[in-house]
Amino acid sequence: MIPRYSRPEMTAIWSPETRFRIWFEIEAHACDAQAELGVIPKENAEAVWTAKDATFDVARIDEIEAVTKHDVIAFLTHLAEIVGNDAARFVHQGMTSSDVLDTCLSIQLTRAADLLLADLDALLAALKARALEHKDTVRIGRSHGIHAEPVTMGLTFARFYAEMDRNRNRLEKARWEIATGAISGAVGTFANIDPAVEAHVCEKLGLRPEPVSTQVIPRDRHAMFFATLGVIASSVENIAIEIRHMQRTEVLEAEEFFSKGQKGSSAMPHKRNPVLSENLTGLARIVRSAVTPALENVALWHERDISHSSVERMIGPDATVTLDFALARLTGLIEKLVVYPDNMMANMNKFRGLVHSQRVLLALTQAGVSREDAYALVQRNAMKVWEQGKDFKEELLADPDVTAALSPAEIEDKFDLAYHTKHVDTIFARVFGE
Repeated sequence: MIPRYSRPEMTAIWSPETRFRIWFEIEAHACDAQAELGVIPKENAEAVWTAKDATFDVARIDEIEAVTKHDVIAFLTHLAEIVGNDAARFVHQGMTSSDVLDTCLSIQLTRAADLLLADLDALLAALKARALEHKDTVRIGRSHGIHAEPVTMGLTFARFYAEMDRNRNRLEKARWEIATGAISGAVGTFANIDPAVEAHVCEKLGLRPEPVSTQVIPRDRHAMFFATLGVIASSVENIAIEIRHMQRTEVLEAEEFFSKGQKGSSAMPHKRNPVLSENLTGLARIVRSAVTPALENVALWHERDISHSSVERMIGPDATVTLDFALARLTGLIEKLVVYPDNMMANMNKFRGLVHSQRVLLALTQAGVSREDAYALVQRNAMKVWEQGKDFKEELLADPDVTAALSPAEIEDKFDLAYHTKHVDTIFARVFGE
């Protein structure tokens, strides 16, 4: 998590100030619930809230932790310095550190998910706008990097829209999955704290009580969350890779916006490189790197250990901050992407009609030629285009075995480009609705 790839709103979620503020709210709400149950005096619970406008001194907490070697105890000691020892006497009553740490992490991850959902909404809007803009902009589809059959640029954007829409649904589910809190005490039995305290704290902080928490919230929830972030990151890279390929000099069907004064190379003044897309590929790797550690965190010893703790302190901020930045960068890239329809058409025609080979193949089989023979007829003429630079349609018209089955008019008909785009509206209706 470095400033170069961070945005302030997401970064703020993971700041020490935010973390201690959430810890305070957990403890204060727990005191309220304890007071309602008659476990602690109401005046003591009310006194804790006098710190609600206080600025927690991060340096002071770190100083205390250097002695106690325990972050939650250091915070509680500092809280007592603010509200007074008598008011703080019943703070953390019946609780264990994981009650604070895990519930706080759930709040941070749900807040991060809300920002990421907003990021996805912005990206979806950009993809939809470009899809509608280029719904009928024909370009060559490729398989294995080789010309296949015509598609449209709009379909490319629509495909990415549908993928990101699925990711949004996944993230909503992952947010729900992670939005649980636990105030259940040592080993999760509620022996020293009433379950009503947990219910109260969770309600106040927008969480659900964890059904059975041992001493920690089960880490399969977190694994699901980070795995979802990894899938979204892979989709970001999927789009970035397509743009990188389109921007290659030999293709140049689209390119990243190149601003006035921008420089592409320290050595070669002519360069215009897909640096944003390449950066997104790298950022996706960072987000995905959090997935395996999150999966490995699921297996803890007995009711708890802390092997997961150091991992989550790193992957929580790193994965969410990086993905937030990547989604925002991708949105801007899509909005400003320069598309070259003329180059798309030039690439389409580079191999002189070869992209219509399947239509000729099917027409021959419809005319009574066996599929094996039809394939051989079409392929032998197609190879002349590859190897000798011939015109595919002219070769077919000159082939007596082909013209014995198809008339010149029937051959001509098979080179109608509009044939390949006749169901674009149907696909768009499936993706975007009627």
